[in-house]
Amino acid sequence: MAHLRKFSVLPTLCAGLLVANAGQFAHAADLAATTPPPPASWWDTVTVSGAIEGGYTANPDYPGDGLNFGHLLTDKANKPLLNQALLTVQRPLDPKSTDWDLGFRVQFMYGSDARYTRYLGQFDYLINDWSQFTPVEAWGVVHVPLFYSGGIDVKFGQYATLEGAEVISAGDNYLYSHSYIFNFGVPLVHTGIMTISHVDPMIDIYAGVDTGVNTTFGNRQGDNNGAIAFHGGLGLNLLDGALTIMATTHIGPENPDTVATALACNCNPNKALRYLSDITAIWKATESLTFITDLNYIQDNGFRASGYGVAQYAIYAVNDWLKLVGRAEVWRDQNNFFVAAFPGNFDFVNIQYGFPNTAIFGPSPTPYLELTAGLNITPPLPEGLPLVKSIVLRPEIRYDSSLNGTPAFNGQGYPNFGIGTKTSQFTFGGDVIVKF
Repeated sequence: MAHLRKFSVLPTLCAGLLVANAGQFAHAADLAATTPPPPASWWDTVTVSGAIEGGYTANPDYPGDGLNFGHLLTDKANKPLLNQALLTVQRPLDPKSTDWDLGFRVQFMYGSDARYTRYLGQFDYLINDWSQFTPVEAWGVVHVPLFYSGGIDVKFGQYATLEGAEVISAGDNYLYSHSYIFNFGVPLVHTGIMTISHVDPMIDIYAGVDTGVNTTFGNRQGDNNGAIAFHGGLGLNLLDGALTIMATTHIGPENPDTVATALACNCNPNKALRYLSDITAIWKATESLTFITDLNYIQDNGFRASGYGVAQYAIYAVNDWLKLVGRAEVWRDQNNFFVAAFPGNFDFVNIQYGFPNTAIFGPSPTPYLELTAGLNITPPLPEGLPLVKSIVLRPEIRYDSSLNGTPAFNGQGYPNFGIGTKTSQFTFGGDVIVKF
């Protein structure tokens, strides 16, 4: 019996152990449920995305030169355009990081916009067509947690300008056509180094050097002269983020270093400075209503030319998928030096190099007015749609006019190619942007 009692204890012990282990398992499961997941690795935050934009701008005047004067990226009248096919690989900095951090962005474009957004010296004459290929950005950035409360970001490589209310990537703009300021008053891209000092939550200071406007390296190769330029400014974050103000400038020689240019301006192209300055204020007045004001001034000392103006935007979000957008702008080309149309596929590149071109300038110094009204329509997509993240439609109507009565618009065909016949033009345009 004692022998039997000896073994009768085992079931009791086993039951106790099972109860104890069950409690431990439950505690472990609870810990697993409440313990936060490990932070994402650096590579987990790398993203690959794409976008395709196609558009059309109808001009009821059917200008003989086929151009919507005052436009660049929407310059072809009554012609469908593949404006952009973008591929972007990036890893942005962690905005909450208080330690060293590293990010990058590489973006390539194929499309008709590439005629105007390229870097000199990179694929300049690769494709003789409306649609061309160019890198848009290729930069790295290091966050340095020193000197200021928010540290310093150091960006190096090829990057978009700080200036203006509009950008190259179509999906980040509210309208299909671009302002005179975007087309003629600010740089688009730079090659160099830029520092962003986050002095405190309200103030950011930008300072950098680059090879110039839309250039890379190499005098008369990737750069149209042998001089460097300064690019920088001040950023203010006010009203708890409801108001942001960016005041920036770019200063450096920008005219091509050729004998013909030196004779034309009676100057040294490597020393004659061009100033491009811009102030952009974005005020989120309500949850639905946003105002953007863009003030611009440009001066070229070599040719003693200047241009200046202001663009005012209003964006009203009706609901999650519909925005109403308006833009009113006045921009004066004081010396008939900046505003031009470029009928040839390589005209924009050629004029930057100082090569022969068929660019068409306004008939005389002119103050230009443009009024644009449009919609942003982002229809909800069916669930399970492969690859496509969103579709945006942006129809618009635009009115351009010369306020002093110069006949800048409705350019003629041969034999008076490019000579304008009207003081104003209406265009009806729109595009579709598909994001992947």
